[in-house]
Amino acid sequence: MKKLLLVLFVLIAFAANSILCRIALKSGYADPETFSMLRLLGGATTLFAWHLVREKLKEIRWKITEAVLLCAYVFFFSMAYVQLNTATGALLLFGSVQVCMIGWGAIKGEKLSGYKSAGIAIAVGGIIMLLLPGATAPPLIPAMTMVVSGLAWGAYSVRGKNILSPAGTTAGNFILSIPVILILSFIRQEPVHTDTSGILLALISGGLASGVAYVLWYQLVATLSSATASTLQLSVPCIAAGGGGLFLGEVPDVRILLCTLVVLAGIGIVISADQKQRKALGIEQTAAEKNKPE
Repeated sequence: MKKLLLVLFVLIAFAANSILCRIALKSGYADPETFSMLRLLGGATTLFAWHLVREKLKEIRWKITEAVLLCAYVFFFSMAYVQLNTATGALLLFGSVQVCMIGWGAIKGEKLSGYKSAGIAIAVGGIIMLLLPGATAPPLIPAMTMVVSGLAWGAYSVRGKNILSPAGTTAGNFILSIPVILILSFIRQEPVHTDTSGILLALISGGLASGVAYVLWYQLVATLSSATASTLQLSVPCIAAGGGGLFLGEVPDVRILLCTLVVLAGIGIVISADQKQRKALGIEQTAAEKNKPE
């Protein structure tokens, strides 16, 4: 039950990042670069303060590759959301995450049952349906920018499967993003545009929906297969679609609703396949224990 609650919190937090970013950009509260910088700064400050209060600064881990992937995900994410609505952006993001994580899992030898493979194929099919040319297809450049963001997040998640200190590593990743923020602040050509609302939205996104949620995600992803972890994240666009309709008036069209239903069907099949696999493994382990010589 505790694990389920953690999963729900993390998935809602992931959706909140899409909603908060879209609110800030659509309402003109912040430009994408400034929002990204403040989001990373919010995550770094929150996690550093948490370690400082607990006197656990020595637990912070420094991983350059993960920090670069985190920065790439955050900046491309905001750039794409300038022209994408909440639901479409989230669907593209986590569809790309699934492709990345499942591909890596296959390379590492993770075996997929026929049932689970079918569920993954259906979920990915929903993403492809969204990208097909048509009157309501998203603009190509922002769509591809979000795909790049998703691939960066997928790689970040995959690398998180092998870490020993989720909180310390996540804190280090956010803190290492600060030099990137400083470099970009010096070389950027566009003027900074933000107000109190934009700053508040970015800091909430960075501190809570990113910093805290990513620590919990690192804890969870180590216990899940790449296929299951990536497929669970495909529920985020459905949550984001609801938030976009509620807070931004972005009512999903028929195309998005249909794609979302297809994706959810695929997720359901994958979860069901996982349950059957765990049940079968439990039966095998029980039988092995009974047949074990005294």
